Amino acid sequence: MKKFEEKTIHSESIFEGRIVNLKVDDVRLPNGKTSKREIINHPGAVAVIAVTNHNKIVFVEQYRKPLEKSLVEIPAGKLEQGEEPAISALRELEEETGYTTDNLKFLTSFYTSPGFADELIYLYITNDLKPLEQAKSLDEDEFVELLELTLEEAEQLIKEQRIHDVKTNYAVLYLKSEGMI
Repeated sequence: MKKFEEKTIHSESIFEGRIVNLKVDDVRLPNGKTSKREIINHPGAVAVIAVTNHNKIVFVEQYRKPLEKSLVEIPAGKLEQGEEPAISALRELEEETGYTTDNLKFLTSFYTSPGFADELIYLYITNDLKPLEQAKSLDEDEFVELLELTLEEAEQLIKEQRIHDVKTNYAVLYLKSEGMI
């Protein structure tokens, strides 16, 4: 038995969407009582810390409807079914930034919101960027603006809450702590 394990008694699918599914589980708690858990299933995602030859970090600015505002973020996107995370990471880097690389290194993975979702983000890094000869298309419902910022500029955007998501904050902290730029 896993420490503090909650056994599922009943599971009901509430919604199945293009990106997420929502279910409600009745669970038996470690103390024998029961409770409900609302759970979002997500296929997972990838994100890329991309650093240019001029020691600038590559970001994209994108409108985030749940927040009703734009955020500045590292390139990222959803895993496609059956796709290896490294392949997804390279695809997202190319689509969102116009750069490619032959040197994509896996750093870590982390859960975004483990209290209610199973989304796992795989984080990669590269400092060996090459411009694509021909730009790739974004998803038809995706609109982004490319930004290349110094570490100090990125830290200022964190203070202004224009960089305000976990994966991008982690990326900036990682680059600063490793002294990479």
